Amino acid sequence: MNWDAKQVTCPQGNVSRRWSTPPSLAPYVNAEFAPDDCRQCPVKTARTRTDARKVSFLPRDLYDIQSESRTEQQTQEWLSRYSLRAAIESTISEFVNGHGMRQCRYRNEDKAHVQHVLTAIAVNLERIEVHLPPAPDREPRKPTALQGFLDRQRITRPRSWHVATHPAG
Repeated sequence: MNWDAKQVTCPQGNVSRRWSTPPSLAPYVNAEFAPDDCRQCPVKTARTRTDARKVSFLPRDLYDIQSESRTEQQTQEWLSRYSLRAAIESTISEFVNGHGMRQCRYRNEDKAHVQHVLTAIAVNLERIEVHLPPAPDREPRKPTALQGFLDRQRITRPRSWHVATHPAG
């Protein structure tokens, strides 16, 4: 990119023919290439999925800041700071998307606080449960006297009672 000459050179060596800053894209700069340069380009499919012959980028001062930021993001110090943020953001996402915390059920501030605390406890219990050994299989419970009576009379049980299947008798 040649800022002084206001030209961009593509990987194949073609130079842009127009450089503009349309008000609709402010603060972006557009560089446009000739149609003949891009039509038969052998690396076009590797570079873009569109038929456009334009590239958009930030003005020089913002472009430099963006480049510095991207370089800094490759350092170990930045990555260690970001890992903490990523963990916090995943927790917030879990609360919002998994537990409906975007809207509170209560208008009262004290009740809203209780909702937040109870939701946090529930999330912590879910996280603890992952590390616990699986619970042993339990025997199905015996039918109650009413369920036994219904079975002997060959009366079908309500659907909600179908917790264990025992032979009638």
